Amino acid sequence: MIRSLSDKKFRDRTGLFIVEGEKLVDEAGQSGFIVEKIYRRDDIGDAAMQRISATASGSPVLALVRKPLDIRLETEDNYRDALGGSGLFIALDSIRDPGNLGTILRIADWFNVKAVFASPDTVDIFNPKVVQATMGAIFRVKFHYASISMLCDIAKDCGGEVYGTFLDGCNIYSQDLECGDKRPSVIVIGNESNGISSEVGAKVSGRLLIPRFKENGSESLNAAIATAITVAEFRRRSLDPGLL
Repeated sequence: MIRSLSDKKFRDRTGLFIVEGEKLVDEAGQSGFIVEKIYRRDDIGDAAMQRISATASGSPVLALVRKPLDIRLETEDNYRDALGGSGLFIALDSIRDPGNLGTILRIADWFNVKAVFASPDTVDIFNPKVVQATMGAIFRVKFHYASISMLCDIAKDCGGEVYGTFLDGCNIYSQDLECGDKRPSVIVIGNESNGISSEVGAKVSGRLLIPRFKENGSESLNAAIATAITVAEFRRRSLDPGLL
């Protein structure tokens, strides 16, 4: 059963996911997540831990953790409650790489982003590779699967702004940015290969470009790196001017 949790189908069926490593298991225990069972190598032996572990060498400790019930937003009220009237948010439009999703959760944790939203076709946050890549941020950052198009509509209806990163956008360093202090501010990050979808792109109120400082260089940035640069600029703008 534990080995089957490497497959999303069985994670959905059981409502459980795997957490491995002393630090992550400790953080799971201190979070609001429900830890169903903990297995320690010292108790079950190397061979058994190798069989249930998703890592190549096996972990010293593995936990089965229950997925939160509010992971998916269904109603307009759910969306409004998640936005809460103000704050800086990240919205992921079809992010497929587990490492990218895990790193984006760490970025959101570092910059104290209020919540991260992801389209239903984004990689499963409870994928073992994503969980490991978050380095514990999965237990500290509010995360929801949601319609990004609907999220954009509701954020703007609440008086907020929706920004997106585009190769034909306006230089982020010369634009006025709403940082989420008094109303919702949503930053949309697009798919690694195709960028932001046309449906979501039509809802964006501010098209931003991270300028390239070298001609004939890389065509684009990694999604997680683009997220870090963009969120860092929003947070820089919200600093006390005396600290700049």
